[in-house]
Amino acid sequence: MSFSGKKVLITGGSRGIGRSIVESFARAGADVAFVYHSNEQAAQDVVTSLASEGFASVSAHQCDVSDQSAVDTLVEQLVTSWGRLDILVNNAGIVKDGLLATMDGDSWHKVISTNLDSVYYFCRAVTRPMMSQRSGKVINMSSVAAEFPNQGQANYAASKGGIQGLTRCMATELGRRGINVNAVAPGFIETDMTVAVRNAAEAEIKKSIPLRRLGRPEDISNAVLFLASEAASYITGQILTVDGGLTLGGI
Repeated sequence: MSFSGKKVLITGGSRGIGRSIVESFARAGADVAFVYHSNEQAAQDVVTSLASEGFASVSAHQCDVSDQSAVDTLVEQLVTSWGRLDILVNNAGIVKDGLLATMDGDSWHKVISTNLDSVYYFCRAVTRPMMSQRSGKVINMSSVAAEFPNQGQANYAASKGGIQGLTRCMATELGRRGINVNAVAPGFIETDMTVAVRNAAEAEIKKSIPLRRLGRPEDISNAVLFLASEAASYITGQILTVDGGLTLGGI
């Protein structure tokens, strides 16, 4: 798939799935801006690595995705610089697991604000530019936990379930303006976020996955690129589960 000339904004792009998405779009010819929270070195490593491959149209932008004003400013700057925005990928997310009975308010609010509020902020910020150009693709990162949560995931599951509802509602509102809105729901993927779970029970997890392996970041970035491509031009309001078959029988 070629994305030559396309302008792409990705949140949470310095590590794991986000980095794979950044790399995939850059290698497909897109101009890419990605957001990171605090790890400037990791973000610059992504830019430097791609530049060494000859992909120089990649930029890193520090932004607190839970700050609506900061999000609005960043999107406005990018649209002004590029003249348009073709694709938004909302990938930023955190986990702060804990049983609901003992979960403090800070753990709840940080996960909701980072995982869900940020999606609303970025989607709202890009809606008017995309409506004006009468085209656009939005891909939001959900999770199988939205429908099949494990214990201790009340905040995370709520945030990802909210993303699915927001995705479907946006699709009904924006389809007439030529904007496709979909979500990807990964299963267990080999990233920093899943290290603790994998260290504790990787062998058992694999037994519950029909394909008998954990997902790789590129499994998710491939799905994102498909949904952002013209091959998916008649797909909107859908949640694409990429889990190796994990949820066929529930978790």
